[in-house]
Amino acid sequence: MNIAPLPAPVFALLARVSPAPDGLTLLRSALHTRRLLLLKALLVRVHRHRVSVEPGALDRFERSWKLLERVERRHPAVVRDVLDYPTTGAWLAGALAEPAGPAFDRLLGHLDNLAVTAALRGGGPLDLTMDTPDGLLPLPGVGRLRVAADRVRVSADERTVRFHPDGARHAARAFLTLTGRRLTGGGPGWHAVRPLPRSAARLDDVDPYRVPSGVGGTTAVTAADPADTDHAAWSATWHAAQDLLARTDPGRAAEVARGVRAVVPVVPRGPQHLGATLSAAPGAVLTSLPAEGQGMAETLVHELHHSKLATLHELVPLYGPGRDAVYRVGWRSDPRPIAGVLHGAYAHLALADLWWRAVTADQVPASWRSAAGQQFDDIHDQVGLALLILLESDELTVEGREFVHQMRLHHASLGATPLAGG
Repeated sequence: MNIAPLPAPVFALLARVSPAPDGLTLLRSALHTRRLLLLKALLVRVHRHRVSVEPGALDRFERSWKLLERVERRHPAVVRDVLDYPTTGAWLAGALAEPAGPAFDRLLGHLDNLAVTAALRGGGPLDLTMDTPDGLLPLPGVGRLRVAADRVRVSADERTVRFHPDGARHAARAFLTLTGRRLTGGGPGWHAVRPLPRSAARLDDVDPYRVPSGVGGTTAVTAADPADTDHAAWSATWHAAQDLLARTDPGRAAEVARGVRAVVPVVPRGPQHLGATLSAAPGAVLTSLPAEGQGMAETLVHELHHSKLATLHELVPLYGPGRDAVYRVGWRSDPRPIAGVLHGAYAHLALADLWWRAVTADQVPASWRSAAGQQFDDIHDQVGLALLILLESDELTVEGREFVHQMRLHHASLGATPLAGG
């Protein structure tokens, strides 16, 4: 990818699960570069095989591309924000993997939603008609409109957006208002993507690509129904988690607030809490609602480090192509390939770091300190064994071995200080 070489000090900080801002800034730059490359790859594919694309779908795609270019010239930060939104990555991965045919043509239509979202957030006049498959018009990172119509006319000026089902000129169904590049509003059929307190994150329970098919291995992860989303409970749990992180490790709290862009409610598997990430959608945390702030804090830290590692691996490959070899790790009942061992060790090292700080912090509740001490003891040993597996493997690249070496140094530093559990 066409970005500056990764500085060795930043690489080491990332390996040591440091929340230093330089690491997240570099990963965001790498993520944006990759999004542009994938988007260009989709454009090249469409142009090379345009005869296989349905003419109407091709016209809409080309119209959307021109609109996105026009907005980018005036508001590059807005377009970057839309393209870097986690679900855009999931859509791109799905579109590039889909063979030619009606399903691929439908996937192309999502560029319309991205371009219109950017145009509306940029402000200024807009008047066009959009298809609404299944009666839905999603605006990524903003919300979703449900209408009993196959098409919706979108009209906007510098401050206000109106949606007219079936292209009616006067019967606006919903209204949005632009304030500082943020769209807010309501009306019949409108479901907003709501902000979470003290962060850049959104509680996204409507995006069509928030949980793509095939996620979760043998047991699929299922997106929660928006009608079942208790927004007040999610906001309160997020707030409690942020408060707990701020008391435990202010740097980590700031990293989570900046690095997590979307929290996606999913259906739990029985009584067990569920958390997951998508390698194509860094910055999105798929999770069932934890019982309290402690569970949310741990989930956010754990899943954010999966996102960080996925982005870093795209920038600097840490391991080679998959092989048949699998290994046993303490936190899973099923054997894992080397990529799974590295991902698990990295995410659990971040948790060990968090629990170590919870035990040694003065301002955390006694119950959190006690639980953290017990969890640290277990996971510290498990991560240590996984690091040995990684260092003995020949599947890591040179950079991957250095990354694991830095992880091991941090792991050793955490074990060097006795825990004073309360």
